[in-house]
Amino acid sequence: MDILLAHGYFIAEDEHERAIMKPYPTLGLLYISSHLKAKGFTVDLFDGTFQTMADFVAHVRRKRPSLVGLYCNLMTKQNILRMIPVCKEVGATVILGGPEPANYAAEYLTFHADIVVVGEGELTLEELIPHLARHGRSQLNAIQGLIFQDDDGRLVQTAARPYIKDLSAQPWPDREAIDMPRYLDTWKTHHGRSSVSLITARGCPYTCTWCSHSVFGHTHRRRAVEDVADEVAWIQETYQPDQLWYADDVLTIAPRWFLSYAAELKRRGLGVPFECISRPDRLDEKIVAALADMGCERLWLGSESGSQPVLERMKRKTEVADLLAKNRLLQAAGIEVGMFIMLGYDGEEMADIEATAAYLKEANPDLFLTTVAYPIKGTAYYNAVADRVTTPLAWDARTDRDLQVNGRYSRQFYDHATRWLVNTVNLSKAWRAGQRHPLRLGKLWLNTQRGRLGMRLTQHQRESGQTADSGGRGWSAKERAADGW
Repeated sequence: MDILLAHGYFIAEDEHERAIMKPYPTLGLLYISSHLKAKGFTVDLFDGTFQTMADFVAHVRRKRPSLVGLYCNLMTKQNILRMIPVCKEVGATVILGGPEPANYAAEYLTFHADIVVVGEGELTLEELIPHLARHGRSQLNAIQGLIFQDDDGRLVQTAARPYIKDLSAQPWPDREAIDMPRYLDTWKTHHGRSSVSLITARGCPYTCTWCSHSVFGHTHRRRAVEDVADEVAWIQETYQPDQLWYADDVLTIAPRWFLSYAAELKRRGLGVPFECISRPDRLDEKIVAALADMGCERLWLGSESGSQPVLERMKRKTEVADLLAKNRLLQAAGIEVGMFIMLGYDGEEMADIEATAAYLKEANPDLFLTTVAYPIKGTAYYNAVADRVTTPLAWDARTDRDLQVNGRYSRQFYDHATRWLVNTVNLSKAWRAGQRHPLRLGKLWLNTQRGRLGMRLTQHQRESGQTADSGGRGWSAKERAADGW
């Protein structure tokens, strides 16, 4: 084999993921695999989703690969740090890719990784694999898109590699290399319907300060309408899923492309129900009508906050009034609305949290998920608060979710704020829906009071100079649908 590819997601060893049971394969790794195979390389892909770390150890010791590529994101960091020495034990050269390693290249190299790939990995690995076979680690400076240590231990970053221009020329993800029926069966068993993920484009040009662009930068490159429709037809014929998950950052970002895509699906009679993510400024009556006609069952809006000043500090380029209007437009078309809400962004005050609660009550989304902002290294948010970021944990024992931002409310405050927000909104939703069972309403009301009291009791933690904890939620659908290399 030329390379072993693997990731660090083991659902059996993650209590939170076992509670959710909505696994998707790592598309970025599958794209790497299909690209390399198309170029004539032999690839062994170890998909650990339904396996264990012990299975990975046994696999590496049995296959003894000379070259291993590990996909790493914030979610899988600790597992990757455990996997590196397993690979080194058999003498393998370890290459890391994905959104996490580029921002901490020096640290990962210190923990015995050999090379970090920055940005998209297909073309870089296509050049790097034969180079390593012929020259070893000498002359790596000539290969774009790498970070490594030279013979003197100095960190070297080569020139950036240009992004792939024609995504339609790339082969589809290598789903046949993994146990796709297991993914479908898991979804069906736990949720009554199976689901398959895909992407129509790469990258997002928007400027949200907390969002990482470490793989695709601020580019946006779309596949041809026909290419995506061909893939959907193949997915439907091969797997017969009950729904699709479009893992694009903003599916409707290009209206003309999207309407052409909707027309192509309709022409072919492809109407698989789906979920996706978009923005209010990329929605209008024509787009929403097309979404409904295509079979969109739920659209996730990155609302983040109901406070306009907070949205402006985030550089979201959205308006609360527009979010409300597009929420109504979607629901009127029969499309469920899911919302991502972020508490704790820099400068947020009590009034902003209350504005978010008022916004959610008025919007009345079908579903909303909350998180507490955390500064991901390499983002504008991280850069803005870097002089106030601290953590009691060593680098290898934490992720960016554990970073503390001095001067912000404490983790305890945001635990209470989340309880208050969720319950006060759900109380409003239950009342509006006519679900007025006294015990349920009483429980919701009691939790709102507990949350509000907790917020008041813990407000002093910031005022007394204590540092704030990053908090966080379970991984969102968007975060779990890892893309890129």
